[in-house]
Amino acid sequence: MPRLVESNMLFGMSDSRARHPPNRHVHGAHRYPKGTALTGTGVEGEPVCHTFSFELYPPRSAAAEAALHASLAHLVEAGPEFISVTYGANGSSRELSLSVLGRILEGTGVEAMAHLTCVGSSYAEASALIREFLDAGITSFLALRGDPPAGAREGEDFLGDLGSAGELVQLIHRVQKEREPFAFHDVPGFPGAKRLSRGAKVTIAVAAFPNGHPRSRSVEQDLDTLLAKQAAGANLAITQLFFHADDFFRFVDEARAAGVTMRILPGIMPVLSSQRLTRILELTDEAVPVDLARALASAPDPAGQRSVGIAHATALGSELLAGGASGLHLYTFNQHEPVLAVLRDVGLIDSQTKETA
Repeated sequence: MPRLVESNMLFGMSDSRARHPPNRHVHGAHRYPKGTALTGTGVEGEPVCHTFSFELYPPRSAAAEAALHASLAHLVEAGPEFISVTYGANGSSRELSLSVLGRILEGTGVEAMAHLTCVGSSYAEASALIREFLDAGITSFLALRGDPPAGAREGEDFLGDLGSAGELVQLIHRVQKEREPFAFHDVPGFPGAKRLSRGAKVTIAVAAFPNGHPRSRSVEQDLDTLLAKQAAGANLAITQLFFHADDFFRFVDEARAAGVTMRILPGIMPVLSSQRLTRILELTDEAVPVDLARALASAPDPAGQRSVGIAHATALGSELLAGGASGLHLYTFNQHEPVLAVLRDVGLIDSQTKETA
C-alpha cells in the first residue's frame, strides 16, 4: 500500500517559493516559441516566460474519437509548446496514435510528440517503427521502456533487444541519422548555391520520477537512470504525476547535483474524482495525497469534485511556476475544459480563451 503523507494545508503554498529562485529569464529582444507565456517580470524588469504542453491518448471508440477531435481544437487554440500522444502497450495503438499525431501535424502549427515504447521489441522491429513515425513527419519523441507484459515480472525474459529507455533514445538518433545524414540549404546572395549541413535532429524526451520509479531500489538508481538517458541523447525530461511541489523541487535539486542538465518539466493533472485518484495511485504507486483525497471525498457532488480537482492543480501549478519550474505539462485525460481552466487560473493563457465548444 502507498504510504500516507499528511499535509497541514488545503492546496496552499508551502515555503518552497522562498527556497527556490525565480524562473529563468529571457535577456533582450527574443522571439518567444509557441507555448510560451509571458507571466510577469523578473530581476531588472526582464520578462519571465513559461511554457505549457498537453498529453492525449488515442481514442478507443468512434464517440471518443469525435470528442477528442473537439477537445484537440480547443487545446491547439491555446497555443501549446507541444502535444504528446501516448502509445499502447506492445504497439496496440500504433495506428490510432499515428492518426492523432497526423491530425496535430496537419495545419495546427503545434509540435506533435510521439510516445514510443521498446519492451519486447527486436532492434529491427523498433527501427522500423521509428522510421515509420519519422516518415510521417514526427520529429519529437517521448522514449519509454514500457511496462512488463501482464503476468511478467522484472528479471524475466520479456525486454527484447532493447533493455532500457536509454537504448531506445540512442536508436531513435541512429535511425534519424541514417535516414537523413545531411541536408542542403540555400546560400543567401548566391542563386543555385547550396550549403551542406548535418541532417535534422530530433527532440527526445524521457520520463522522470520525482518520488522514485515503482521498481527502483533507491533515489541513486533513479538519478543514475536519468543520467544514462541524458548521456544517450535525451534533451528533455517530463515527470510522472506528483501532488506536492516540494517533491518536484527536491528532485530537481538532486538531479542537478548529480549532473543532470537537461530541462525537467513537471507533469500535473486535475484529478476530478475520488475514483480517478484511486486509479492514478494504483498505476503510479504514489503516496496518497491526504489533503486532496479528503477534499474530493467531502465534495457534495461530481461538480464539487471537479472544482476541487481544478483548485488543487491550480495551486500546485502556481507554486511550481513561482518556485522556478520552466512550465507545466498537463495530462488531459482527453478533456480540454479542466486543463484550460488550470492554465487560465495560473495565468498562462488569456482568461478569454474558450472553455467549451
